Parts: sequence; structure tokens; C-alpha cells
Amino acid sequence: MFHLRQISLFQFKNYQHRSFDFAERIVGICGKNGVGKTNLLDAIHYLCFTRSYFTRLDANNVRHGHNGFRLEGDFLYREQPEKAVCILRETGKKEFSINNDAYEKFSQHIGRYPCVVIAPDDAELITGDSRERRSFLDALLSQLDTDYLQQLIVYKKVLDQRNAALKSFADSGSRNYSLLDVLDEQLIKPGDRIYQTRRDFLFRFLPEVKHLYQSIAGANAADAATIQREDLQLLYESQLEQQSMAALLQQNRQRDCLAQRTTTGVHRDELLLRSGEQPFKNIASQGQRKSLLFALKLAEMDVLKKEKGFPPLLLLDDVFEKLDEDRISNLLHRVCVENEGQVFITDTNETRLAAQLEKLSTPYHMISL
Repeated sequence: MFHLRQISLFQFKNYQHRSFDFAERIVGICGKNGVGKTNLLDAIHYLCFTRSYFTRLDANNVRHGHNGFRLEGDFLYREQPEKAVCILRETGKKEFSINNDAYEKFSQHIGRYPCVVIAPDDAELITGDSRERRSFLDALLSQLDTDYLQQLIVYKKVLDQRNAALKSFADSGSRNYSLLDVLDEQLIKPGDRIYQTRRDFLFRFLPEVKHLYQSIAGANAADAATIQREDLQLLYESQLEQQSMAALLQQNRQRDCLAQRTTTGVHRDELLLRSGEQPFKNIASQGQRKSLLFALKLAEMDVLKKEKGFPPLLLLDDVFEKLDEDRISNLLHRVCVENEGQVFITDTNETRLAAQLEKLSTPYHMISL
């Protein structure tokens, strides 16, 4: 069992000091735009990932005119109560603890409280560039595999150092190949490990995403005929499929010096979404794009539940906008009835959300902001 029973926010975004109790597994959070629905979800995300889902800078989440914030969450984790606390001090220092036991490294917490978010900006997973899909994949694998997260941290650190060195070569007009030899050696192990983990995982994961997409999109009559005709392809593309990390770095050294950045490696991997010979985003309807987004997120939920032994928290932020009734009902049935995990749902229309939840015949708790 994994359940968030209560959360307190102090000087976090638009909240001065507010606490919320979550008595039921299904929680609806309603109110007009700007009242703090998304901010409440982001506070929950902080307690799961030690960071915001929506911004990279912790300081951006401090209430205007104040310094620092504090978040506290009372969880039921594997049948035991736990208190998670995240503090951003006035000095800018961040602290995170479980039952008053502080982490030395925030990465130690990743994966303890599995969580999946579906938010409006997640449409970039389908329509955006390769960085969006790599970030999605890395976030999921980091929750599943602690070593993968550590190798990813090492890779990104060394990659930044290598790129800085390449730029310095151009600035100084002198190339230090001995330094590149050292940095290349440090990139090889984490690069190979990242590639192998992504490849093995996606071999199992992508067919499940395709199956879920066909089920979700095909449930809508307007798209059913299209689903029968289209050839959806989800493909993992990596330069390491053809050459080792070591060979790629050596072969492209001169090119990297001219470009002043590392042009090859797992940081260039791509998750291709295609329909026949064309990019999926170019020919898919808005409904089909959302269906594929939901398929990716639902598959993420399924794999987290399988690996952790319990379902993750699910945070749904204003996902009903521009969705027809069939898709809303289908999505809610999947995440609230077929899924046993705790679900937090925001909506601007309390009447609409309450009507949808009533159909499920499942207890729920509604919060009005």
C-alpha cells in the first residue's frame, strides 16, 4: 500500500500556509484557474521527486515576497507511516528527509515514492523534439533502476565537462587531446550502460504502449476506422546500435572540435513516433495525440506497479480539456477503477468532474479551492 494521507504547504507558490487531508483513494481538486490546483499537485510531486514538475529552479516555487518554503507529507508506505519533509532554506539550500532522517544525496530518494503526472504541457512528448522523450524515458528508468540514475548523473556531468573543454579549445586556438582522452574514457562506461538499459527496457515497453494506444483511441468511434488503417511505429534509435561509445567518440573527435560540443552519444538518442512513413504528429488528430500520450503514461504506471509491487501515485492536471465524453470516461475508468493506486485529479468544472466520478461507483473526496 502506498498512500498520501496529508500534506502541508508553507510559503509554497500561492499558498501561505495550508494543509489538506486525503481521506479517499480518488481525490478531485476543483477551482478556477489561478487558485492553486496545479500548485498542490506540484507539491505532491516535490515529495516524490525532491523537485518541481514544472520548473527547474526551486526559488521559483517560493511564495512572492518570502524566502524559502516547507512541504510536509504524511504517507502510508508499505503499511508503515512515513513523514517526508522538503525544505528550501532562506539561503537557497534545500533539505529532504524521511522520518527526520536527511538524505545526503537527493538521488537516493528517487524511486521510493513512484509517481506519474499527466499535464497539459505533456503534449510535447508527442509533438516536441527528442529531448522531451529522452527526459520521459530517463525519469521512468530512474524510478526503476538506482544504478541507471547514478550512471545518468555521471554521464551528464562528464558531458558538460567535455563540452566546456571543446569550447575552450576554440577560444584558445589549442586542442588538448590528452584531456579529451581522459573525458572520453569517463563517458564510455555510463554511455554504454545507459544505452543497454534503454534498449532492453524499450524492447518490452513499446509494444505495450502501442497496445494501449489502440485500445484507448479505438474506443472512440470517430477514430476507430483510422486505427485500423494506420501503421503506428514506436522505435528506439541510437547511434550506439551501429558503433560502440568509444568508437563514436574517437571517430567524431574532429567534428566535435569544430562544433564545440559532443555530437554523438546517448544524449542524442531518439524515441521515434511514426505512422507509416510520416511522423505521427504530422498526421494524427488532436484526439489521437492525446490517446498516444495517455498510452505512454498508462504504460509507465503499469511498469512501475509491476516493478515496485504497488501502484504509483497518479496526478492528472486539467487533462479533460478538449476531450470528448467517451475519452474522459474511458480514461477515468482505467485510472480509477482498473488501477488501485491513489489518483489526484484537477478540473475547473466541479460539476463535470463530480458527474464523471459518480459514474464509477467508487468513493472519492472533492476539494474545492
